[in-house]
Formats: sequence, C-alpha cells, structure tokens
Amino acid sequence: MKNLLIFCCIVFIVLLSHFSIAQQVVNPLLQSGPMLGYSDMRESLIWVQTTTEAEVYAVYTDMADTGYRRTTNLAITKKSEAFTARLIADSVEPGHHYSYQLYINHTPVSLPYPTVFRTPPIWRWRTDPPEFTMLTGSCAYINQPEHDRAGKPYGGDYRIFANMATHEADFMLWLGDNLYLREPDWNSWTGILSRYTHTRSIPEMQPFLASTQHYAIWDDHDYGPDNSNKSFANKNQTLDAFRLFWGNPTYGTGSIEGAITSFQWGDADFFLLDNRWYRDPDEIIKEDKTILGEKQLEWFLENLVTSKATFKIVALGGQFLSDVTIADTYSAHGFEKERESIISFIYQYNIKNVIFITGDVHFAEMSCLKQQGKPAIYDLTFSTLSAGVNKAGESWKNTLRVPGTVSMERNFGMIKFTGPAKARKLIVSCFNTDNIKLWEQSIGQE
Repeated sequence: MKNLLIFCCIVFIVLLSHFSIAQQVVNPLLQSGPMLGYSDMRESLIWVQTTTEAEVYAVYTDMADTGYRRTTNLAITKKSEAFTARLIADSVEPGHHYSYQLYINHTPVSLPYPTVFRTPPIWRWRTDPPEFTMLTGSCAYINQPEHDRAGKPYGGDYRIFANMATHEADFMLWLGDNLYLREPDWNSWTGILSRYTHTRSIPEMQPFLASTQHYAIWDDHDYGPDNSNKSFANKNQTLDAFRLFWGNPTYGTGSIEGAITSFQWGDADFFLLDNRWYRDPDEIIKEDKTILGEKQLEWFLENLVTSKATFKIVALGGQFLSDVTIADTYSAHGFEKERESIISFIYQYNIKNVIFITGDVHFAEMSCLKQQGKPAIYDLTFSTLSAGVNKAGESWKNTLRVPGTVSMERNFGMIKFTGPAKARKLIVSCFNTDNIKLWEQSIGQE
C-alpha cells in the first residue's frame, strides 16, 4: 500500500510537470508576465509582454464575491514597444483581493501558479493603520554567455525569485540594477529592449511577478553603463524602456524628469528617487555637487516635510547613510555636502521615522544615525539578488552600521509594518536565496 501511494505521488508530480510544460506550448504568444504594477484603492495595473503583435486584456474577479467580474482595457502590443501592454483594472474597491485571467487574442492564458492582486485598504478615521508587508532588493543579474564577460558567470541561482513569492507580500520595491545593460545593449533601442526582455523572461521570476505588486527605481546598470551619470547620451531611451517594463504610477513629476515617483500604502509614504538622471560625474570637482539635482531635491524635501504618514520610506539606488568613502555611497566622490544638507533638513524640521532603503553594494547591512535630541535616521541596504557578492563589503568601515546586520551572500529584505496607532513598528528581516532568515531588527515609531 505504501509503495502504491509513493507511485501515485510520482505520477502526479510527473503529470503536473507535463501540464506546466504544456501550458507554455499552448500559449506561445506569452513572452513574460503577467506582472502586477502599482495598486491603488480604485485601480491596479497588470503588465504583460507578448512574443508578437497581439490583443490582450484581463478579466478580474473579486475573491469575496465571485459574481463580480470586470474586464480591463484591451491593448494591442506592438514591436516598437517590445510587445508590452499596460492593462488597468479600474473597477476595484479598497482592501479587496482579486483573481485575474489574462487573455491573448481573446484566448484565456492558463498558468500553473496564482494570478491574484490586492488593493490597499481604506482605514483613516476608521481603524488602526493596517498591517502590511513589503519585499525589497537590488542587483538582478541574469547570465547570457554570448554577451557576458569571459570566465565564471557573474549571475546565478535564480531560485531567489521563486522563494520571494512564497511570502505573499503586499508589494515588492526593486532598488535598482534590476537588470544589467551590457556593451551590446545601452547604445540602441534594440539592445535595450532585448536586455529587458531577456531578464524579464526567466521562468523562476514569473510566479513572483504574477502575484505581487511591483514598484521600481533604477541605478547605473539599468540607466546605462557602469557608474553612469547625467551626461549619458542615451538616457532618454533607457528611461523610455524603464517606463515600458515597470508599472510605477508615474515617471517624473511636473518639470522633473527621470525615474521619480511616490506612492502611499497604509500609514507609509514612499518616495522613489532617481540617483542618475541629474548626477554630476564622480570625477568632477566643484561646489554644490549633486546626485539628485536641484529640482528633484527640492521636490523630495518639500514632500518629506509635508508628509503626514507615520513612516517616510525613501528608495535610493546607492547607500545614503554609510560614511565609507568608496563605491557609490553618498559619502564618496564629493557628494557629502548634499548628504549633510538632507540630514540637516530632517533635523531642522524634526521629521521622524525617515527610513532609507538602498541597494547597489552587493551585500546587506543596516545603518542608523542617532544623535541626542534628534530623530533617528535609518538606512536598510539589501543587495544582491542574483549578481555576484561583494566579498570586501564586511571590511568596509561604516561607523553607522548596526552590529549583526551584515550579510555576505545573495539576499532580499522583508519589512513588516505592524502595531497599533501611536505604537507602530517595522520588523526588518534579511533572507538568503534558500529563504533562510539571516537577521532581524525592529524599528519602533518615534
């Protein structure tokens, strides 16, 4: 009897495997996705990429009322936009969970993993702030031998994306270097779109894309060449590609260009900054050297001081607090004055609960700046997802490092927003590729 049970389990697994493969054969027009983009109380974005020109739309159902079915807009994918489409679910309500079905050329696409999304709850003047969970990380290098450097592959172990999906977080915030443009890529529209398509299409990433909302900033490798700055000649095209492949609510604001936006979730305001578009070259020596540029810095500080949210979460490609003067930290290459001006502004207006989340350096750590009588400032660094690990990172003399928070392996972060009003806290955890928790810290509301 036991042997028969084992045999039946094996047969089931084999059949399930064949089923999954069959679905890919049945739906040859699906290149990557579906991916969930921003989600607000009254609308949510579903992104998809096809292999050729096609008509696409999605049908979504309220999971608490299966009789409630609505359809997104119909979009026609085209080659000039890498056959991508943005589908808007515009008949949703706050705090609801929905399942959705993608259609390509009016044929339903069956997938062997959940396709669900959620909207933020409405809670002000009604209840305590809601509990919610976000994931975050940076530096996703996907190997392509014919375009990579010779020798040992720089990227690997893409299981991390499948493991991230198991946490069923409310959303993921990508912290830059979400792909790595190579020499054949960054100078042409064809090359840029090919790199985005190659990275976005890996099988391990698809379940995560389909069931978690995704927001993103960029850093040098998805902006242009290594350590690129405002002088990069093709930045308009890389920004256009960023718009095509990510589902942020906006891109730029008013007269401010670049990959900049903001959004709210629960009692947190999120400010997604662009550390490349306005960045002065590292090699230039001058007064008032800038990473953010005058207009973006003004926009950021004005939003920071007027925010009524409990937590102000600031996403930035390179580390902000670390006081080491190497790599792309804010303390390196003459940008210290701008760093100090931001810190002084936070102190001047007594802005509490400012949390930077950063990537870039290919190891994880937590930094904290605490001065008597002034609000604490934190920097949570999570890097790298699938690129190589920086073996020297642990030896960097960051005097603001929180002991026990260095992780010298591929990793991602999880941040839980929890607790009643006036006593909120963040539970910050770091996980490795195998989904093993490496460390955990608590940050209490001030």
